[in-house]
Amino acid sequence: MTLSILLFEDNHLLRESIGGMINLKEGWHLSGAFENVLTINKILETHPVDLILMDIDMPGMSGIEAVRQIRHAKNQVPIIMLTVFDDNTHVFDALQAGASGYLLKKHISEKLFEAIQEVLEGGAPMSPSIARMVLTAMQQKPVVENPYQLTSRENEILTSLSRGNSYKLIASELKISIDTVRTHIKHIYEKLHVRSQTEAVSKAINEKLV
Repeated sequence: MTLSILLFEDNHLLRESIGGMINLKEGWHLSGAFENVLTINKILETHPVDLILMDIDMPGMSGIEAVRQIRHAKNQVPIIMLTVFDDNTHVFDALQAGASGYLLKKHISEKLFEAIQEVLEGGAPMSPSIARMVLTAMQQKPVVENPYQLTSRENEILTSLSRGNSYKLIASELKISIDTVRTHIKHIYEKLHVRSQTEAVSKAINEKLV
């Protein structure tokens, strides 16, 4: 089965480079590459895809706003943000909008394939500096009560999800099966009243659950 990918990047050379990387990967196909997201909804109507690579800083409308529009349309396609930014504002704005992962452009050549594979397996890939930033922000938040009645195991898994860990890694760390991880995550979604990993992580960070 072919993996179909859309790319939004305003830098022509980088767009060509990423597109070339994708098309050289066996079983992957670049369905389309665009320099802006001004017609994002129309593009997705004509290009149903398995994954989106999204630049943040583009002319006319930012990638973060495009992610908001995609999620508002109830489209849960995985979206990895590609950007030069590594500050808190852009990180959390992207995650809150519904991004599935966050990768700095300087890491694209060595980390892109790994990040795509991770997000397809249910993870939330992040560049090392981004993961450290999210972890630091989590550690700085004071401990609060448990308003959603999460179990200790569910809290462990939610914290691990917030660090960008994949289901496979969580299962390995906690010495449980992937199916058990999926069951716990289903319960977490139900208790938090969310529908995706990014919504769960965003809510957990915003409400200081982790």
